[in-house]
Amino acid sequence: MVSFLNSNQKEIIPTATLSKTTSFEGVLNFDGVICIMGKFNGTIEAKGDLIVGKGAQISCDHIYVRSITVHGLVTADIKAEDKVDLTSGSEVHGNIRAGRLRIADGVLFDGCCSMIDNSGGIELFSLSTPEIKAVLRPDIYGMPEPVEAVTAGGTADNGDEY
Repeated sequence: MVSFLNSNQKEIIPTATLSKTTSFEGVLNFDGVICIMGKFNGTIEAKGDLIVGKGAQISCDHIYVRSITVHGLVTADIKAEDKVDLTSGSEVHGNIRAGRLRIADGVLFDGCCSMIDNSGGIELFSLSTPEIKAVLRPDIYGMPEPVEAVTAGGTADNGDEY
């Protein structure tokens, strides 16, 4: 059974592997972790993770996955909801759109990259320390109070002084 190490050095065992002697053409849909070690031509649209093995050759109009780790050759536009990991010695010809991107030394990347906006998250750098604590641990610190604008005095639009 083939296993791989992800960027955090955790072992990943694919649920299915297309071996080095396999050539596949068409549309690939899957959930889980798929490893392609051979050749693939077509389209990949999946909810799972894709591993492109060393020596693999992937040629697609597009690849949509949760995450992808590339050890071989990919010619396709890639969209990964979570991350794209390009390992040393890999090649990617196409545009990448991802939530996170890691490019190791020795990668050949020919394309453009854009990051997926995860604006649903919390912008921690715009909050004070008590607000961060309240957002991260509301069970301990309570709910954060809204930040009010501080002004140096003047007149409001309705004529009231502040």
